[in-house]
Amino acid sequence: MVKKDFATVSEIKNLDGLYSVSLNVDGQILTVLSLDLSHAIKIGERVSLSIKSTSITIAKNLQGVLSCSNQLKAKVISVENGTLLSSIVLRIGTIELESIITLDACKQMGLQPNDLVIALVNASEIYIDEIGQ
Repeated sequence: MVKKDFATVSEIKNLDGLYSVSLNVDGQILTVLSLDLSHAIKIGERVSLSIKSTSITIAKNLQGVLSCSNQLKAKVISVENGTLLSSIVLRIGTIELESIITLDACKQMGLQPNDLVIALVNASEIYIDEIGQ
């Protein structure tokens, strides 16, 4: 689970209790969908987020259009291969995130440190933990 005070709220939309919150992460936009949004969350607030490592998909040489709105440019910092899974540390600006993918997928993509990739995260897989700090 990734937890860090690293995003600034840039936009909030609401439709019948479903909130779409846009966050600035080092110049890239991340969208969070939430049914339960604190009234303390306002534009300009810094927030701490949680993202499960298994919820971060990695794409290399991505082409075409995807329905996943959260597509963040990232650099591979490290690759640690286990028996079945691989731990990939990604850097997005000044933020580091860990993605857990299968060893087979890691080998198929030939992931290595310094590779440029896209980190994909569904908006419903990101949680706002804390406001301000």
